[in-house]
Amino acid sequence: MYMMSAVNDTNFNSAMFLLTGIPGQEDIHLWISIPFCLVYVISVVGNAVILFIIRSDTGLHEPMYIFLSMLAVTDLGLSIATMPTTLGTFLFNAREISLDACFAQLFFIHSLSCTESSVLLLMAFDRFIAISHPLRYASILTLPRIAKMGLVCVLRGVAVVFPLPFLLKRSQYCQANVLSRSYCLNQEIIKMACSDIRVSSIYGFFVTVSTAMLDSLLILLSYVKILKTVLSIASHAECVRALSTCVSHFCAVLLFYIPGIGLSVVQRFGNSSFPLLQILIGYVYQLVPPMMNPIVYSLKSKHLRIRDRVLQLLPHKGT
Repeated sequence: MYMMSAVNDTNFNSAMFLLTGIPGQEDIHLWISIPFCLVYVISVVGNAVILFIIRSDTGLHEPMYIFLSMLAVTDLGLSIATMPTTLGTFLFNAREISLDACFAQLFFIHSLSCTESSVLLLMAFDRFIAISHPLRYASILTLPRIAKMGLVCVLRGVAVVFPLPFLLKRSQYCQANVLSRSYCLNQEIIKMACSDIRVSSIYGFFVTVSTAMLDSLLILLSYVKILKTVLSIASHAECVRALSTCVSHFCAVLLFYIPGIGLSVVQRFGNSSFPLLQILIGYVYQLVPPMMNPIVYSLKSKHLRIRDRVLQLLPHKGT
């Protein structure tokens, strides 16, 4: 009844959106909030610990770990951007969000996603240089150059996404502005508009092509060149050792791009047939990579094993 009254109120619709947790499962939202809370705790704590370890250990002030710290900062930002509205929806049934707040959240989510895509591309470039040009690795990836690369990633994400909220703000929203998730995304806000959205749609497509699609192709090209270099190594042990340094990054790439590709496919070909699947994939796309990246890197790298680091900080017996 609350949802219907809000939808029927034209003035309300012009100033607010209604967030949705998982449609049809409102009675168990409190129980569903438990895994969501767990995901956020693991994401925030895991990425914060990764940052603490890299910052406190001077031996880790190398290009690979500096890029990893950039990835951790981006993942922290993505978790924080979606956390208030997601937990508010599931825990407290707080579904109302103003247009300005929705557009602000949309900006942070998309700009951070673009930044993460750029950081993953830089990490692929780092692995390519380390394997293909090991003798020039230190001279190519110097600290000032890495800092400039990181700044370009941030500026790129901000600059590309910055026009989106202003384009959306120009549109009229006079329909039932009930979103299918507990956070705001550009693709869904566009569908709520009842005015001409051609400019917003074209620009949104441009953002996707110029960021995620371009970066994924360049990452693929980097791995093709890496594989070509590795196959030219005579020693099987050296070949395996070189490829093992790429495992964590390859997993991070899969975790970031596969849910996004799956979401695009479901939205295009199964939007009306599989609405719940689309919603679940959307949550996986936003929540799982920030949670899994610290786990993947801490399991693979002996320098980042959180359990060992915690044990080192604990007082030893007999001291």
